[in-house]
Order: sequence, then structure tokens, then C-alpha cells
Amino acid sequence: MKQLIGKERLPQLDLFRAFAILGVIQVHATSNAAAGQALNSSIYYFYNWWNIFSRMGTTSFIFLSAFVLFYNYYDRPLNREIIGRFYKKRLTFIIIPYILVSICYFTLLALQRGDFVNNSKMYELQSLGMKLLTGTAYTHLYFIFISIQFYILFPLILWIIQKLRNRTTWQVMIIPIGIALQLGFYFLNKYGLHISNKGSYAISYIGYYLMGAIIAVFFDRIKGWLNSDWRDLSRQSKIWTVLLWGVWIVATFIHAQLWYSFRLGLSRPSTTLFEIVWEIQTLLVALVLLRLSFVVYRKGSAFWIKALTRIGELSFGIYLFHPVVLMYYRKFTGGNGMSGDSPLYLLYIVGGVICVLLVSWVFVQYCFKWFPLSTWFLGSKPSSLKKPAKSGTSGKRSVNTNM
Repeated sequence: MKQLIGKERLPQLDLFRAFAILGVIQVHATSNAAAGQALNSSIYYFYNWWNIFSRMGTTSFIFLSAFVLFYNYYDRPLNREIIGRFYKKRLTFIIIPYILVSICYFTLLALQRGDFVNNSKMYELQSLGMKLLTGTAYTHLYFIFISIQFYILFPLILWIIQKLRNRTTWQVMIIPIGIALQLGFYFLNKYGLHISNKGSYAISYIGYYLMGAIIAVFFDRIKGWLNSDWRDLSRQSKIWTVLLWGVWIVATFIHAQLWYSFRLGLSRPSTTLFEIVWEIQTLLVALVLLRLSFVVYRKGSAFWIKALTRIGELSFGIYLFHPVVLMYYRKFTGGNGMSGDSPLYLLYIVGGVICVLLVSWVFVQYCFKWFPLSTWFLGSKPSSLKKPAKSGTSGKRSVNTNM
């Protein structure tokens, strides 16, 4: 894809990706503890809170994906050439890795169950086909499946928002419309459709996607807030910033309390209450991470900025690969059979987070550096791992479009 001349590069977005992938890893590493393995632990409230607090990854990635696409494409004419290049890149760096990685996970699980040995016939390819069409080959692949759906819808959504270019009020209204569609699908499914895997369908996340799109459209109006220190913000901006962080923190604690009470059998909150609180928490955390990314990029030490940037650059590959590391970490450490109230259990969970991050990071970076075909499985290679560009290249370029 040709680079956009004059579009400011946003290196802060790699930090956003890093925070989001760290959230994903922590959710998965603490999932067993929160789901019941540590139910009898004296610090179970902490495990439960940690798991809920970390739920910032998938939805934030959806928000960021829309932000990047609309940041890059909103001012461009929507024609056949641009659409063709757009889909070619997604096919190469998203859809092909999704298919190949899904096959790998499908095969790995089949081998673990002994399907190829115990089944007298070849393992049904129909099952693999259905898993590819529903994003269920492994628990985390639904996100890639959702992203593909949004890629299909992208030209239509872009066309609609471009048509509203001079109608600011209508453009802003797209965010509540998206949230309404999201909630509407939830209620339709709860009382009518009864789809068990509703989270595999893009409409379940349309609010996050449209919020990312509109934030990109109005980025010039909010980047002053993102680039300003607290002391330099206007009184009104400070009030909105405090409200943003405050409501997000309150929603997160309420969400954690709901799950804590439910898992301990102290109460049975309605699924609707869970849904609404979760949506408030995850919608706001995307904006919190956006602000945090700009702050850390300005204030953080060179070491941490460099480390977070690299994690962000590799986040798509880390996302695809990290469940394998977690699976074998639990197997070889005996974590699946460990008592949740053991004094060592917390160290086991913390060790899991660190191990999954570092092993996935090293593996993905090594593959990109030494195996040319790694892009077929792990997506686009970060520009920092490619050969240096020739001198004279413009410092302004389009932002990374991965995730």
C-alpha cells in the first residue's frame, strides 16, 4: 500500500498496542484462577479483580483498528484501486495468517485428544470448516474473525462517514448509534436468537469500532488533549479527563464485584447488568489507553518506550502465538493441578504472565528476523525489523495498520 504523504506518524499507537496485548495476556493467565481454581484462596478477590481489570485488550484492539483505518483513509477518495489494495493487504497479512494459525490450533487440539489415532476415519474436515467460519478453532481467534468481518464492512462504513463530512452532529451521533446497535443485538440474542457464540459476530463490537472511526475523523480536535500535560489542560479538559478515568475505574470495580459475588454464589446478577457494566468499562478504557499512550510516550524513559514500542509492533504475532506458550507453561509447571490457596500460586500466576510475554516476544521476533515465510503465520513484519530505508525518506508516513 502506498504511504500517505503528509499524514503524521503516530508512534504512540505502538504503546497502545503494547498495553492492550499485556491486558490480553493477563486475562488469559488469570482465567483459571478467577474462574474457580483459586476460589478458596484468601486473596481470591485480588485474582478476580486482576482478571476483570485486565479486560482491556480485545475491545481496545477493535477500537484501534478502526482508528488506524479511518485515520489513513478518511481523506482519500473511495475508488476501486484503493479498495483493491486494501483487501490485498488484509488477505496477505490477516486472512492467510488467520487460516493457517487456525489449522495449526485445530491440529494441535486434535492430536492432544488423539482424534487422528482413535478415529477410524480422517478427522472431519467439515468441523475445521465450521471453526474457520466462526472463529472458534481456538478461544482467542474469534477476535481475528471479527476483524475480518469489519474489513468487509469497512468500505461501506467509510462511504457513509465520508458522506456526512460536513454534518458534524450526524458524525458524532454515529457513536451512540453504534452502541445502540451493539446493545440491540444483545437483547435480540437474549430474547430471540439465542446464539451461543454471539461474541464471534462484529455487531457485538460495532460501538467500539465506530468510536474508533469517529475519534480518527476528529483527531485534529483532540490531539491537543492527548499531547498536553495535566497542568497545561484547560479546566474543562481536566473535568472531562477526571470523569473519563473516574467512571472507568468505578465501572471496573462494579464489574469485578459482580463477578466476585456471582462466582462465590453470593448473588445472581442479571446478564443484562453484566453486559452494560462491561460495555461501559471497555468503551472507556480504550480512551484511557489512548491518553495513557501519549502521556507515557512523552514522559517515559527511553528504555520503557523502546520496549513497549517493540511489544506493540509484535502484538499481532504475540496475540496469535501466546496461547501455545500458556498451554505448555501450565502443563510443565503442573499449574492445572495446583491448589489455588497454595502460597506459591500467586508466583505461578505472575510467572505465567512473564513467561508468556517473554517467550512469545522472543519467538515472534526471531521468526520475523530469520524466517521469510513467518509473515504467512504472524502477519506483517514490523518496519523496524526490515532493512533500513534509503536516506531521504520522508519522516511522515501512514501509521501501522496491523490490529
